[in-house]
Amino acid sequence: MKNIFMITAVSVLSVTTAFAETAPGSVSFEDGSVMASLIGVAGDAAAGRNTFKNRKQGNCLACHMNDDMPNEQFHGEVGPPLSGVGDRWEESELRGIVTNAKMMFEGTIMPAFYIDSGYDRPLKKFDGKSILTAQQVEDVVAYLLTLKD
Repeated sequence: MKNIFMITAVSVLSVTTAFAETAPGSVSFEDGSVMASLIGVAGDAAAGRNTFKNRKQGNCLACHMNDDMPNEQFHGEVGPPLSGVGDRWEESELRGIVTNAKMMFEGTIMPAFYIDSGYDRPLKKFDGKSILTAQQVEDVVAYLLTLKD
């Protein structure tokens, strides 16, 4: 009985650690791409759509036009239009861009959404925190992958 309990405990621990969230400072980039999910599973595209348009979270519409959201106001023109982005970029590339676009595009003004140090935050309550959570990054990536031409 003791051996069965130990095996079960080790199995549960293995499953838990297999899907541990990647911390912002531990994200690994390959030519700007992030190959592995930050949370171990695919994101939720519907939740990603909400984060994308939320002016206090992703706020992607501040810089990007998106034909999928015609009822949303004030689409930006600073960044490239995102209609069809799911056909132009691989999942790992989109994850890298959302996590920290500066790793893909030198000199970009796009903010790094999943870093927690290395920049000045205007409000102290945000020191040491990323703009988006790992889950939100994966959700936005899942949503972007739905934007096909």
